[in-house]
Amino acid sequence: MKLLAVETSTEACSAALFIDGEVFERYELAPKIHTKLILPMIDSLMADADLKPQHLDALAFSRGPGSFTGVRIATGVIQGIALGADLPVVPVSTLAAIAQDFFDHNEDNVVFVAMDARMGEIFWGVYQRDALGYAELVGFETVTPADAVEFPELTGVGIGSGWGVYHQELTTRLAGLVSHYKADRLPRAGAIARLGARGLEQGLAVAAEQAMPVYLRDKVAKKESER
Repeated sequence: MKLLAVETSTEACSAALFIDGEVFERYELAPKIHTKLILPMIDSLMADADLKPQHLDALAFSRGPGSFTGVRIATGVIQGIALGADLPVVPVSTLAAIAQDFFDHNEDNVVFVAMDARMGEIFWGVYQRDALGYAELVGFETVTPADAVEFPELTGVGIGSGWGVYHQELTTRLAGLVSHYKADRLPRAGAIARLGARGLEQGLAVAAEQAMPVYLRDKVAKKESER
């Protein structure tokens, strides 16, 4: 299987190739210049692997939640490639990618993922490692104030930028369930590629025009009085 993945939903920008179980990635922490970086990253990966889009089996992208502009960049890039090469697309949750990258490098089996969503809220999801090592959502993803998160009675690790901003509220709310937290965990295209390949096997790919962002927020910019 050959699959190209992109991730641009936060201040990090990355692209990755999944080739028969191996992942090759380009990653850079570079806020606000994703549009300048992502296409050269893709071109570099494809050139090194001596591949053209027509050689791929599918594409994957970080569908959100995340920065409105960042999520749109990934969506637009992948839709363009998919339409040009007639390829199926696997949309992958940004929160799931954060969880997957953590599981790939740690032994813990449960993570409480919190991304800073601005406006006093976080993007929230709880993930556990399944029998094959993939991140599996427990419950549902949501956007919520940190002191109102819902969660299962599981013990695990807190990860994501939301823990850096709202660690006090989250540790109080999840009293006794979180052993520690890592606020510096950002999504990476390598994890999008892994989850995208798994999603392709599970029949979760869609046509390019159906590969849409998931913002979790109904309105991207709400006024204080509307929340």
